[in-house]
Amino acid sequence: MRMDQKYRLTIKAAFLGYVVQAVVNNFVPLLFVQFQDEFRLPLGQITLLITVNFGLQLLVDLLSTPFIEKIGYRASMLLSNACVMGGLLLLTVLPGLLPHPFPGILISVCVYAVGGGLQEVLVSPIVEACPTPNKEMTMSLLHSAYCWGHVAVVLLSTCFFAVFGILRWRLLAILWCAVPALDFLLFTRVPIAALEENAGEKVRFRRLASQRLFWLMLLMMLCAGASEQAVSQWSSAFAERGLGVSKTLGDLLGPMLFALCMAASRTIYGLRGDRLNLNRFMKLSTGLCLCAYLIIALVPQPVIALLGCGLAGFSVGIFWPGTFSTASARIRGRSTLLFALLALAGDLGCAGGPSFAGLIAAAFGNNMRLGIGAALLFPALMGVCLLRLGSESKAA
Repeated sequence: MRMDQKYRLTIKAAFLGYVVQAVVNNFVPLLFVQFQDEFRLPLGQITLLITVNFGLQLLVDLLSTPFIEKIGYRASMLLSNACVMGGLLLLTVLPGLLPHPFPGILISVCVYAVGGGLQEVLVSPIVEACPTPNKEMTMSLLHSAYCWGHVAVVLLSTCFFAVFGILRWRLLAILWCAVPALDFLLFTRVPIAALEENAGEKVRFRRLASQRLFWLMLLMMLCAGASEQAVSQWSSAFAERGLGVSKTLGDLLGPMLFALCMAASRTIYGLRGDRLNLNRFMKLSTGLCLCAYLIIALVPQPVIALLGCGLAGFSVGIFWPGTFSTASARIRGRSTLLFALLALAGDLGCAGGPSFAGLIAAAFGNNMRLGIGAALLFPALMGVCLLRLGSESKAA
């Protein structure tokens, strides 16, 4: 058996891990308006759910490397999936058991956020370690799995709500536990390779921090997460409240359109990346992202504004996997620590982007257009980083 064939199921399990991550990050945002109506939660508390989810994932990114190195990738992946299942199940019961529903929701988010944070740290190095050709293309396809998972979460959840009603959301939360359960079973069996540079040695932070390129990659990861989630996390609420469409249309035309376009971008590069210049593709995507944010913020026609959400999804698609691939290829010291720190910066952006947009919107009368428009700061900064990257040597 060829070595790359031996690890095919490992790569598939890792792809499914990013579908688990899609459930973690995108199921509850579909319920934001329902939580406001059912539990009387103000926009500030809804924003806090986003901040805590990504903030806790960020903390896991920061602290998990010694833990993962001690218990291994396999046990860590099993723990990750168990936490996601536990968080989803707690979400169905805790809000009704506690005197106030918000702490119950918050605790549930914390539990599955730990699982999501571990997935973020683990999945990319697991795939990077597999002996396969065309690493950049494989990494883009890996991250496209997150997007297709996002599409599936929105589409299947919307269909469920249309058939059974939004009040049955607890049942759907239980059904989504099937995804981490399947990934749990797969990771009890699949072979897992070790990162070559990390075999037999520990890469210290000092070695990474001595490279200017490392800090540039961290800033790019922050911008990637913020640019993506500032639109993604608020697209359903933006469509419902900002554009006045129904819950079903809001989910289909908001987050699903965003995810579908982001998946298309990552899949295109994953299949045709050997014919494309990554840095040039990312620069072009930055320009498209700036246009998309301006459309969402300034164009009053609902249909065009929603098309702006789709354009935003397509344009940000390459940011995260492209930065991961560039860092892996150029930074000396490829290791679990490197991937953990990249994930840390990305999750910092994932927390900061939508939180920044939500706070700006809340400060100006819940104006989501203005909130998303203010978050244009992040793709603009990504463009500056890409220009700087072009001046850095590959050995920096």
